[in-house]
Amino acid sequence: MAAGTFRDLTVYKKAFALAMEIYEISKEFPKEERYSLTDQIRRSSRSVCVNVGEGYRKRQYPAHFVSKASDADMENTETRIWLDFAYASKYITDDIKQDMESKAVEVGKLLNHMIENPEKYARKK
Repeated sequence: MAAGTFRDLTVYKKAFALAMEIYEISKEFPKEERYSLTDQIRRSSRSVCVNVGEGYRKRQYPAHFVSKASDADMENTETRIWLDFAYASKYITDDIKQDMESKAVEVGKLLNHMIENPEKYARKK
């Protein structure tokens, strides 16, 4: 892995883009969802990025790095569940749901790679 920052990671870029898409579509959710679905889906999608960034800064400690990548994966799964609720509530179309689900699955695969291969992300000595 080349030296850089967490912002250079493909997983960060993809997770950030998905979080911003979710922010935009969630603007259209009903006002009564503001403190439940809207806040939760925004929080969990953003938390993926936060955990990736935190983990990357601690990558010299493989167990901590894996723990943060696992936390990011957990938040990504939570985001997928909130997408299920948004779709079931008819707040998003099938096309939007499938597009976002596909992007979240890709983020999950990238996170899984980090979890299974922490040595590839270690700082070069």
